[in-house]
Amino acid sequence: MRIIFFRFSLLLTSLFFLASVVHAQSKKENGLVWYNDVNKANEVSLKTKKPIFAFFTGSDWCGWCHKLQREVFAKKEFENWAKKNVVLLEIDFPRNKKLPKEIVEQNASLQEAFKVQGYPTIWIFFLEKNAEKKFNISPLGSLGYPEGAEAGKEEVKFLANANAVLKKKKP
Repeated sequence: MRIIFFRFSLLLTSLFFLASVVHAQSKKENGLVWYNDVNKANEVSLKTKKPIFAFFTGSDWCGWCHKLQREVFAKKEFENWAKKNVVLLEIDFPRNKKLPKEIVEQNASLQEAFKVQGYPTIWIFFLEKNAEKKFNISPLGSLGYPEGAEAGKEEVKFLANANAVLKKKKP
């Protein structure tokens, strides 16, 4: 009986670990897939030839990030635009939520590479692996909260700004 219980516990623990690893790679929100692993986002980017849309956020403390998510990312117009144009990557810097060590290190490296000093910040870019198997970043441009947008129409200005950045896209 103890052996069966031990095997069941081991199986259950393995399933929880596997679920947490899968969850750590992506999350689905408003019909969109947001990756949090840059390697996985890059795989999809290479397959689809779409740039990566990296959202630098403080998910559990940044008021402007929540405002951007509510007034832009939650809108159907953004969902349609994102599915057609980009691969979504969330680079999170929470204060009260613990992230896996690899994700924390990855996020810090990306923050340093893009010189992000405030939130929310969005960078749109392509990645290419060089001979040393390190990434070379080909940035298209950055965005933030759409200042001066008409109330209730923030997504319109944001998407116009994002489309201007995408025009720099490599053919």
